[in-house]
Amino acid sequence: QVQLVESGGGLVQPGGSLTLSCAASGFSVEDINMAWFRPAPGKEREGVSYITTSGSTYYSDSVKGRFTISRDKAKNTVYLQMNSLKPEDTAVYYCGRRRWYSSTWSDPTDFDNWGQGTQVTVSS
Repeated sequence: QVQLVESGGGLVQPGGSLTLSCAASGFSVEDINMAWFRPAPGKEREGVSYITTSGSTYYSDSVKGRFTISRDKAKNTVYLQMNSLKPEDTAVYYCGRRRWYSSTWSDPTDFDNWGQGTQVTVSS
């Protein structure tokens, strides 16, 4: 059974760091392109970062230079290292696995098996 479980969220002050984890089961994170999403104004959710099976990584303009996506084959987990956090990064973060290729990587309609999400709150 395919399942994704996000964890690692919490309350952090502006400028702080957090690392989110997305533990996968039922498939290998090395075999499927994966991404992190969060809600965006006017959208249910929008892509934050994306990692391909070949290891290429992509980021939204709002997080480029601050966030880093990675994966661990042994733990079958995808991570999102978040540095220099800002209040506008506050959101529930979800990971998804890409099943279709009808749009860009930041479009959640090409992804499935959403987990419950993990809350990130950036506040002083």
